[in-house]
Amino acid sequence: MASSNKKVSVITRHAVSNYGSVLQSYALQKAINSLGCECEIVDYVRDDEHYRNITSALIKKSRWNKNILTRTIYKLIQSPEYIIMGKAFEKYRNEILNTTPITYSSLEQLKTNPPVADVYCTGSDQVWGAVGDNEIDGAYFLDYALGKKKIAYAGSFGKTDKIDADSPICSWLKDYDYITVRESSAKSLINNLGIDNVSQVLDPTLLLNKEQWGEFINKDIKGDYVLLYQLHSNADMDRYAKEFAKKMNIRLIRITPLLHRVFKGGRAVYLPDISTFLSYIKNAKYMITDSFHGTAFAINFNTPFVDILPGETKTRNQSILELTGLTGQILNDYNDFCFVNKVPDFTNANKIIDEERRASYEILKKMIND
Repeated sequence: MASSNKKVSVITRHAVSNYGSVLQSYALQKAINSLGCECEIVDYVRDDEHYRNITSALIKKSRWNKNILTRTIYKLIQSPEYIIMGKAFEKYRNEILNTTPITYSSLEQLKTNPPVADVYCTGSDQVWGAVGDNEIDGAYFLDYALGKKKIAYAGSFGKTDKIDADSPICSWLKDYDYITVRESSAKSLINNLGIDNVSQVLDPTLLLNKEQWGEFINKDIKGDYVLLYQLHSNADMDRYAKEFAKKMNIRLIRITPLLHRVFKGGRAVYLPDISTFLSYIKNAKYMITDSFHGTAFAINFNTPFVDILPGETKTRNQSILELTGLTGQILNDYNDFCFVNKVPDFTNANKIIDEERRASYEILKKMIND
């Protein structure tokens, strides 16, 4: 898969304190490097998304945003937790990502002193959705790389279901040389703007096979357990997971980077490193998740799983399950325990992922070189 030795600058949601965000950034970096190019991740961290400031943004969407007293209590409780989590993920990023020497915090800074590269790439993971205080950020549309070659790999909109023709998003998208997206819904959104040269590709985490991800794992987790990897607060999901493990007669383990969730049932594994995180998924008897990347890793490792669609952002999970023919793993009723001791057949899914992986690499190579 050798390619010309070009430098590719990638901007993505790498700095979110989330395993999927870090690992999809790493996977795209590794994929680009495997093509004989040098990949550099733009260290772009908006002030309102920095872990030291994130509670101020989160409180605006919280029931605690009533008055100065409730807001103060919320910050006193939550800020230390997000700072601890943020520092841990900052360490993980520094260990595996090749980032720019400059940390940028605004589009204006990027325009003033943009990273130097041959190709500028928007990466994956809801880069084109609203960020911060419900803002669409031109940085993720490469608005700072004027007159340069622009590509997008596995771009995603999150929960956006419509783009107005007079939105700046439309003109930003038209300025790309090549666009690939992660979800079929994103392809339809862009096509509806009259932009036709859009391809669907795999999420970056699926560009690496299970053997490549296995290289991260220092130690396999032993024993039988049901793994719960949950991103969204959901009391029904908590109850279901506990009952599921009880019916399988094995322990429930909950992976969480959030301290306040360690008391929600099961044995909590708090803020594990990347090796441990991947090992728990790889070695689980069964996994219950509402996470897109949790789903992707379960498919990659052939770990039996139940998928609980995460509300407004469910198209992410649906898309990969439809692609792999695994929509039967979606839970539609919290009283349904038909998955207990029922192992899905991954044979066809593995074949599809292998084919899509080869196709996605070829598309990435073409975008960089053309």
